[in-house]
Amino acid sequence: MKNIFKLFIACGLLIGMSACSGSGNDPEPKPTDPVTPVTPVTPDKEEETVNKDFVTGADISWLTEMEDSGVKFFSPSTNKEDDCMNILKGLGMKAIRLRVWVNPKTKYNGLDDVLYKASRAKDLGLKIMIDFHYSDTWADPSHQDRPAAWNKYSNAELVTAIADHTTTVLQKLKDKGIEVTWVQVGNETSDGMFYPTGQISKGNGKSFASFVNAGYDAAKKIYPNSKIIVHVNNGDDINLSQYVFDALKTNGGKWDMIGLSLYPDDNQYKAKLATCVSNVEKLYEAYKTPVMICEVGMSRTAVTQCKEFLTNFATRLKGLSNQKCAGVFYWEPEDYKGWNGGYTKGAFTNDGYPNNALIAFFKI
Repeated sequence: MKNIFKLFIACGLLIGMSACSGSGNDPEPKPTDPVTPVTPVTPDKEEETVNKDFVTGADISWLTEMEDSGVKFFSPSTNKEDDCMNILKGLGMKAIRLRVWVNPKTKYNGLDDVLYKASRAKDLGLKIMIDFHYSDTWADPSHQDRPAAWNKYSNAELVTAIADHTTTVLQKLKDKGIEVTWVQVGNETSDGMFYPTGQISKGNGKSFASFVNAGYDAAKKIYPNSKIIVHVNNGDDINLSQYVFDALKTNGGKWDMIGLSLYPDDNQYKAKLATCVSNVEKLYEAYKTPVMICEVGMSRTAVTQCKEFLTNFATRLKGLSNQKCAGVFYWEPEDYKGWNGGYTKGAFTNDGYPNNALIAFFKI
């Protein structure tokens, strides 16, 4: 998603207007409007199962920065100001995802910020996913930059640095009594990590696998029961996913879960939904590991379409046999009024309430 976010920043209002054009730009309902029931797409009978461990969660890494800038959030049940995390939990959110950067320019997404947000999540009884970018800023398919302090490191030194950074962050969390259910090693590593050193398309799949394994092994030493995720974008593109995981498999890479992102436009969500669900099954069969949808989102101007997409998507994934999908995380739903530049997929109304799409999603 971060590459999409940067694209908005680079292209400005022209792309923002283009992204909002389409058939689904109906006015956003007020938080008090009734939620129109959506008939979910049910799985085939032979695939029906009870997936009690399925989670609906959210990446809310912007939260502390928003709070510090004075943004307020309101509960739809009380119509009063409340803590955003508490509001989302009240809707049914079961887990949060938090990104961590090595040496960010500001305090946000650094170690102390992550510890603070994770402590709040722990107090609310939420499960936690830690998303290691292994960068000082956004890591995504277009940008897999080393932290500045690691610029001159050899491959062997990068392996050590990844292990040390992973260990430091997770040990601090452990020391605070915080359990981490999932650890994501790298963010949207759809052509590897640390370009070009660990870039698959440059013939460096072996290096990429060694970087993933460094994070994997370090995480398992701190949290032996955590599930380690390798994450790629475009969950509707099976060839991309196979490209990454075949490269890892060939080079001895280790993972416990496959992570995917999916951000459909409001005029294409039905096709992308069906393709992604199919891909989850194909990936499970090919690699024998479950899939986590680590990031999902849709335009805030198409609430009706987004509600249908989210509820059908989560319902179908939850119903897959053998618990092939572990859950779905909405990416930064707390954003509203265009708080963060060109990001248009927040799921709060302009009044600071969760919108009807998000309310329906957390009921799955």
